[in-house]
Amino acid sequence: MTLRAGFIGLGNIGRPMASHLVPAGFDTTLFDIDESPVRELVAQGARGAQSPREVATRSDVIGVCVPNDEHVRSVVCGADGILAGAAPGTVIAIHSTVLPRTVLELAKTAAAQGVAVIDACVTGGDQRAAEGTLTYLVGGEAEAVAKARPFLEPSSQDIVIAGGPGDGARLKLAINVLTYIQWAAAYESFTLARATGLDPEVFERAGRSNGQLTELQQRFLTSHKLPGEVAASAAFQSLVSGHMYTAEKDLTWALQLARDAGVSLPVTGLVSQLMGRIYRVDDPGRRG
Repeated sequence: MTLRAGFIGLGNIGRPMASHLVPAGFDTTLFDIDESPVRELVAQGARGAQSPREVATRSDVIGVCVPNDEHVRSVVCGADGILAGAAPGTVIAIHSTVLPRTVLELAKTAAAQGVAVIDACVTGGDQRAAEGTLTYLVGGEAEAVAKARPFLEPSSQDIVIAGGPGDGARLKLAINVLTYIQWAAAYESFTLARATGLDPEVFERAGRSNGQLTELQQRFLTSHKLPGEVAASAAFQSLVSGHMYTAEKDLTWALQLARDAGVSLPVTGLVSQLMGRIYRVDDPGRRG
């Protein structure tokens, strides 16, 4: 029997992730509070739903890619959520960056009705989501992970099994610490080079040559090369503000996880206070 796929949350990452399901042969049902991306993917062969509950009635594996822990809880456990419609044996794959304890809580709740929850966090960004070259960081029981694997494969270049439930979320928070500290390093070194009169292209060539400046860092620095009037535009500010809020949330969760583990992350703490500056957000209270 063909595995039926569901997907909830069609934002910057979720929409391109879900776009690979129909071409891979999945009977696919989608939901988002914004109807525009649903209509786009329905035109490509998917089916739209009116609620997470409806998605669950038509799916064997369901991806959830919504902004934060409270959204995930609502999608899974709400009155019209996934668990209101899911049959025993359904697997819920949480792609959102959440606290590990959120995954564990949901897994316990879902298990009471024979539904499995895995954390299948993603890294790679919207471009790699569109290309189908994401890396999944997965935690969960082996049987549930095996059932979800065909669902994950069309949008991935690698599926890293981190361990049991919650371990994918732990790994994602650790990777995000690395990511955002790299952004800060790229931003400050680029700012120093430009402020002292160096050609930014020369700076980037040197960084590429010695291996210190990665492709992702170069892509990140693109926003810092834009003219001031472009950076001040409403469209740009809306985009980077969204990235900033996500980064602040992710780093807050990483610092909380570190406190729970009894370790100190002083650089992470500093970087978490500078994301407005790093993302070029026009918000004086966040520019450090």
